[in-house]
Amino acid sequence: MTDAPTSPSRRMRALLDQDGILVSPGVYDGYSVRMVEKMGFKTACTTGAGLSNSRLGVPDVGIMGLTDNLDACRMIARSVSIPVMADADTGYGNAVATYHTIERFEEAGLAGVNIEDQVSPKRCGHMAGKDVIDMREMARKIEAACDARKDDAFVVLARTDAIAVEGLDGAIRRAKLYASAGADMIFADAIGGEDQIKRLVDEVPIPVSVNMGFGIRNRPTTPLISVKRLAELGVKRVTLPRMLPSAALMAMENALSILKQSMESGEIADRPDLLYGIDDIWSLMGKPAIDEMEARYGDLDSVKLDSIAS
Repeated sequence: MTDAPTSPSRRMRALLDQDGILVSPGVYDGYSVRMVEKMGFKTACTTGAGLSNSRLGVPDVGIMGLTDNLDACRMIARSVSIPVMADADTGYGNAVATYHTIERFEEAGLAGVNIEDQVSPKRCGHMAGKDVIDMREMARKIEAACDARKDDAFVVLARTDAIAVEGLDGAIRRAKLYASAGADMIFADAIGGEDQIKRLVDEVPIPVSVNMGFGIRNRPTTPLISVKRLAELGVKRVTLPRMLPSAALMAMENALSILKQSMESGEIADRPDLLYGIDDIWSLMGKPAIDEMEARYGDLDSVKLDSIAS
């Protein structure tokens, strides 16, 4: 076990130990995670759907495997100083496979992961047709996840999709079992609203995380609730996995539409009000620090040669 107080998992634990609610926007690449850090958010989470959509160009229906997910999460986590938690889907197999998955994500620099009790192949939590595994099997996966971590601070979040299959009572029963198996937080996906959230918070003995699905206009499974109200309900963490991918797609569609209009009109498509400046991108990506390194290591005249034999 590491005692490093600056490890991502320990920084995440310190945030969870503070009073109030923790807001964790969903990220899917270097741009999005750097922007979350720039805007002052203290933590981020990867969005499994966002990664599956942007990295592979496929819907979130279990096609993205461990290697693709892990490679993306490693690059995202190393890009910022804030702790990042990852979506590890179902753990990619049974309890033994879950043990291996947790080892890999911890080694990659993530602060924690959520694993879910869906059958494989899983589906996005807001899609129809979900099913869940035996809760005892999921409890074993959680035990394996907790045993696999080298640092006890690494956060194991148990996600249950049972509301869509077994109702709220079934989800709460599962949440209690998952808590007894060692889970640090619980997330009941597609929870119905304030009353259900309050019951989950009151009846489960570990912190509750809630997902707000911005961008899901036509088929919302969880109504949008303000961060302030979620805090009043006792929620410890709120994730917003779809907000940034949806915002980016809308911006890209608008930009390309303007480009097509300019192609027809013959005008130059210059809309600085809609575009992030190149200098801003360089700053966001840390180019000033690279410039300083280049200046330091590129100064050959300051290298002292008098210590070597002539």
